[in-house]
Amino acid sequence: DDVRAFFRADDDTTGRIADRFVGSPEIYGHKQRDVEESVNFVSCHDGFTLNDLVSYNEKHNQANGEGNRDGADENRSWNCGIEGPTDDSGVEALRNRQVKNFLTVTMLSLGVPMIGMGDEVRRTQFGNNNAYCQDNETSWFDWALLEKNSGIHRFLRLLIENRLLRDLDAEQRHLSLNQLLSRAQKTWHGVKLGDPDWSPSSHSIALTAHLPKQNQCYHLILNAYWEPLEFELPTGYPGPWRRWVDTALDPPQDIVPWRTAPAVSGLTYLTQPRSVVALYTEASE
Repeated sequence: DDVRAFFRADDDTTGRIADRFVGSPEIYGHKQRDVEESVNFVSCHDGFTLNDLVSYNEKHNQANGEGNRDGADENRSWNCGIEGPTDDSGVEALRNRQVKNFLTVTMLSLGVPMIGMGDEVRRTQFGNNNAYCQDNETSWFDWALLEKNSGIHRFLRLLIENRLLRDLDAEQRHLSLNQLLSRAQKTWHGVKLGDPDWSPSSHSIALTAHLPKQNQCYHLILNAYWEPLEFELPTGYPGPWRRWVDTALDPPQDIVPWRTAPAVSGLTYLTQPRSVVALYTEASE
């Protein structure tokens, strides 16, 4: 719910999405559990699909025969300007961007990611958020979506590939990227380095994760604001920052294979409205 609210640009959500990204320590910390034991998801079998989360403001459960009274009324969804299916290219582009935003945060947040069946190709239930009784095209998987939304499928596939990349820690144990990030030195920022804006009206945040033993540094920018924002980039590294993800870009530039990420020039990065950017660099020579 907090991630949904953040990318809907609700007030007072920046601190909450930061907590969710680092494994919800305020929930699990006192239980002495590792962050890998938490489960992260934006959508699941119960409620809106990920596509419907960015396509409908209201539930549309009339086909269930209960006068649209069943199912949750508050879904923290946003239709990006038009309710339901549309041929408007601008609205569709924004919906694709929002889907990629949700997938990126889900896959990179500390913990175990859970992706709903079909979310990788924008499966829809036509706004029905309680489709348990619909054994028909409302709940079936439409395989034609694999071609129609191949860009989203590719995006998630590359996110998963990188998450599964493994490295060795100081004890020569194989750790996933998620496990490595849980051990990283983390610093929060706003548009200015070292100055995160936790105020209720803030809609953006950035995080640097430093892994000195792996000689790598990651920088994540979340901009849920409706205008572009220019974020300062950390300096003092021998190599350039490289852009792995920018959800505002069209495929195939929105995400690239890890080792082919292009270098970023300059001391700032102009982050487009309602987008997520992931950069990395080498921490030392």
